[in-house]
Amino acid sequence: MIILELLVVGAALGGGYAWTKGFVKRRLRFVDAVHTRPVPWIAGAVVAAAAVPFTFLPLVAYVVPHVTALALGAGVGLGVKSAQRDRLLPPGD
Repeated sequence: MIILELLVVGAALGGGYAWTKGFVKRRLRFVDAVHTRPVPWIAGAVVAAAAVPFTFLPLVAYVVPHVTALALGAGVGLGVKSAQRDRLLPPGD
């Protein structure tokens, strides 16, 4: 049971990170507002708050419900921060 919980939380964290990093790098690379300091915190908090109602679905309810939402919010925030850092690197790195 614990392994299933860890898999669900890990999928939320990794999926939120990978999808958000790609989206910010591809679609929002020319939007200057995305590359300010508070944006990762704001994005993570909004996604975590929006995900709370979905954590009561049967598959996600195996885990402590809010842990999954927090993991998804953390993944999104880290993905935005990572894409911000990649913007500052020279091309080819």
